Amino acid sequence: MTKVNYYTKEGLQNLKDELEQLIRVERPAISKQIAEARDKGDLSENAEYAAAKDTQGLLELKIAKLHELIRSARIFDESKLDTSKVLLLSTIKIKNLKNGIEMTYTLVPEQEADFKSGKISVTSPIARGLLGKQVGETAEIKVPAGIITFKIIEITR
Repeated sequence: MTKVNYYTKEGLQNLKDELEQLIRVERPAISKQIAEARDKGDLSENAEYAAAKDTQGLLELKIAKLHELIRSARIFDESKLDTSKVLLLSTIKIKNLKNGIEMTYTLVPEQEADFKSGKISVTSPIARGLLGKQVGETAEIKVPAGIITFKIIEITR
């Protein structure tokens, strides 16, 4: 049975764009490298040919994995998600009660996590500790640095 992977529309489109790039640009470039290396003579002692074939194998593996991810992908219908509690795709503003710093994060599928843009994986310790909580509630979350208490200030989409 194939594992279902959930994505936002943006996340699924990014996967499709990456696959398109690999098939239309990278695959022909590697084929060209193989042809050029083959023209240089004896293949048994041709390091360029061996390296190009290895690269081709890795590329084909990546293409196959992306095909599988896209085939098993499902898109979230964000309009049907409850905003009264923290869920996947919730944008939350939380306050660290120890130092008073407020942070805003969006909980996304693991494959779409990008900390620099404020998107944290729903499987991260912080997200797991906040799931199901409502505005005003606190959560004690165990992180590598110890236990941090966060208060949920706001939940939006």
